[in-house]
Amino acid sequence: MKLHRTLALAAAIATLGLISALPAHTAETPVATASREGWYHQLVDAGFVAGYAVLPKPDGVLIVDSRPTARKYDPGHIPTAVNIPDSQFEKLIDKLPADKQTLLIFYCDGFECLLSHNSAFKAEKLGYTRIHVYAAGYPDWIKQGHIGAVSVPFIKKLQDEGAPMTLIDSRPKERKYDKGHIPGAISIPDLQFDKLIDRLPTDKTSPLYFYCEGLACTLSSDSAARAVKLGYTRVKVVPEGYPEWVRLYGPGPTSETPARPAIQVGRDTSTITVASFERIYRQAPDTIHLIDVRDPAEFAKGSFKGAINFPIKTLESRIAELPSDKPIVFFCGAGGRSGDAHDLAKQLRPQLQTYFIDAEIKWTADGGYTITE
Repeated sequence: MKLHRTLALAAAIATLGLISALPAHTAETPVATASREGWYHQLVDAGFVAGYAVLPKPDGVLIVDSRPTARKYDPGHIPTAVNIPDSQFEKLIDKLPADKQTLLIFYCDGFECLLSHNSAFKAEKLGYTRIHVYAAGYPDWIKQGHIGAVSVPFIKKLQDEGAPMTLIDSRPKERKYDKGHIPGAISIPDLQFDKLIDRLPTDKTSPLYFYCEGLACTLSSDSAARAVKLGYTRVKVVPEGYPEWVRLYGPGPTSETPARPAIQVGRDTSTITVASFERIYRQAPDTIHLIDVRDPAEFAKGSFKGAINFPIKTLESRIAELPSDKPIVFFCGAGGRSGDAHDLAKQLRPQLQTYFIDAEIKWTADGGYTITE
């Protein structure tokens, strides 16, 4: 009788279009049958997904995030999930496994989001036979206390914007970190985490991002869990880790090649701070393009070493000449013309990474300069 009552209760919950609460699963067990209009018929909960969203990434299963890439997936997703936005499903079906018996778990942004259900139906038409939808989606994943993940391009974006963050390499220092790491990362090997926690920021609300050696490596997720236990509230992992950074952006600095200073933006994110500019100008001037937008007569009286003269009057007609292989820093004598140059460049060639110096700058004949905020 107790079993019959349990089954009846599960059926009633399913009729209401909810997901029954079950403990974490290590084997495939459907949770409920959908009844809401537009929903896929097999639903699972966070406990079910947690059995597969682990590192090393298990074989025979693929978790699919059906949300838009840059706006949703990159800044936060379930660990090990691949991104196949529903709007691009047909173009990205090569990301699905060849084996139609593979367990597929689709999710998106909660109960009101139909993207995951839409994708599940599309996968079913392709012949996949083990399909489930985590209807509560990513918001519920975080609500249940699970750690979220971010993409490697998102880390690069934060770095380019000069956003405050602490990026932690959880791999062994001598064997891995010293031989190449993501620029700006600090080394806190997972095996030494407890001894090196003083390297973490004292502010427990500081964003922390942990990475290691890719989807077969558990070190970053282990360290991230320890950080959460210490009370840090904004902890995420970068599951694809350093191998994905190398694939997308090339090898990072080693212990023999110090990391290049990163661009730090001002209150206006279009500007580079004076301190950041001077640090880069002294230590790594070859990492940026300096563009002087003053008139040629002014340029001839003195400018930064290595700067190129692009008078603001000619910039629109010469916009195609601006180099695109490094960040561009526009400058003039007071910040007015350089700000206009930045705005014009963003309008005409938005793909360029541009900043300007909003400060008063004076040069001397011998190449010296003074710069005032």
